[in-house]
Amino acid sequence: MEKQWYELFFENYGQKYDNEVFTRGTQGECDFIEKEIKFDKSLKIIDVGCGTGRHTIELSKRGYQVTGVDLSASQLKRAKEKAEADRLVIDFQCQDARNLSFDKAFDVAIMLCEGGFPLMETDEMNFQILKSVSSALKPKAKLIFTTLNGLFPLYQSVDKFCAASEEEGNSTCKNNTFDLMTFRCFSIVEFEDDSGKQMRLECNERYYMPVEITWLLKSLGFQTIDIFGARLGEFSRDHKLTTEDFEMLVVCQR
Repeated sequence: MEKQWYELFFENYGQKYDNEVFTRGTQGECDFIEKEIKFDKSLKIIDVGCGTGRHTIELSKRGYQVTGVDLSASQLKRAKEKAEADRLVIDFQCQDARNLSFDKAFDVAIMLCEGGFPLMETDEMNFQILKSVSSALKPKAKLIFTTLNGLFPLYQSVDKFCAASEEEGNSTCKNNTFDLMTFRCFSIVEFEDDSGKQMRLECNERYYMPVEITWLLKSLGFQTIDIFGARLGEFSRDHKLTTEDFEMLVVCQR
């Protein structure tokens, strides 16, 4: 079966991934997570789409029990190397977020920086991630995740946003075309992988309206659903979602 763009992107990008601009908010994001779970270190946490383990590792350093799962062997290899360097014992597992093996095993799930959702090629697959994560949670558990804000491309330029975030040596995202019928943004991502190979991928990601996210989560039994603007490294309940927020921060609980 032909690999999807997100599989190819993360296939050999474990080393350079941590240099990306969007990976620099780990400390502040973990501060927010701690407050949301009331600093309860008895809670079991799953980090879905953990990538190179930045949130998993930081929370583990702070004394939490975290399991990291990701589809990319390259990302997980880097995560394990970083954990070993910090002398941390962390359970990292290679799993597809659409079909997690856990059943009511965790008190908290985090899924940040588009950790799988909403990268899938169909809406059904994206929903399957939410459904799978939901099944991995205990009753009354909390889910914290970020996703692309559908309000943003209606009022702002995705091209300008991506251009403003570019740095030499990192990936670039260009030729962004937003489809109003599907709320998918099609783009070209170029980057140099860890072996020095120049890569050019045709990508598409699903942007979601807040009301869509609310409906999807309610259908999975979540009772309390709060949505905020997601600011890099500055997650806060004080940040009301606006048309200028590229991402949404979603906090929900059964």
